[in-house]
Amino acid sequence: MIEVSNLVKHFGKVRAVDGVSFVARNGAITGLLGHNGAGKSTSLRVLYGLLKADGGSARIDDVDVLADPREAQALVGVMTDAHGLYPRLTAREHIHYFAGLRGIPRAEMTSRTAKLIQRLGMDEIADRRAEGFSQGEKMKVCLARSLVHDPGNIIMDEPTNGLDVMTTRSVRALLAQLKAENKCILLSSHIMQEISVLCDEVIVIADGRVHFQGTLDALAEHTGVRDLEEAFVQLTGHAQGGN
Repeated sequence: MIEVSNLVKHFGKVRAVDGVSFVARNGAITGLLGHNGAGKSTSLRVLYGLLKADGGSARIDDVDVLADPREAQALVGVMTDAHGLYPRLTAREHIHYFAGLRGIPRAEMTSRTAKLIQRLGMDEIADRRAEGFSQGEKMKVCLARSLVHDPGNIIMDEPTNGLDVMTTRSVRALLAQLKAENKCILLSSHIMQEISVLCDEVIVIADGRVHFQGTLDALAEHTGVRDLEEAFVQLTGHAQGGN
């Protein structure tokens, strides 16, 4: 489970995150919605240890991210929209490399890698160098390396950005499987249809603050509209003074 309470982050005079609080539960997919600059990516970067908060708290499975970032990082798998692959390494070598960083023994590393390659349908690219990979192939490698240590919590920033229809469907199917395994999944996305299909709860952030958390039904009741995009615009438009 991921818990954030009164999180604050400044960049100079800009208060990018202004008292953000939310909970992402085990066995559920929680969607994080917000316009560009709303504070959602900054909040995620604090969660996985890339940024240090100026105030508040964040916990992953009851481990304090701010006080013990290394222990917290061991409990989470992170997939960002910046793939950062090494072009001369194969897909299999990428997964092995990240398994090594996680301290997984070599024998177990080999078996885990083989299972992830099969699970993600990566057999054809497993021993190809990453240079020249399609967007979907890059995404599969990034997803595999984020799951190699079998984390209980998974953070994804725009997981299907730029993917074709079939790859997007395979990612959605995998997320459903991970949810069934009682994983806590927190994902940021601009694709309203994806949020509608996948998420059990949504969090709407605007101007560095949370303006709603709850189910899609609760959001419809709160805003008076069933359409997620319209509800999002209504909440964030109000937060920005209607602009």
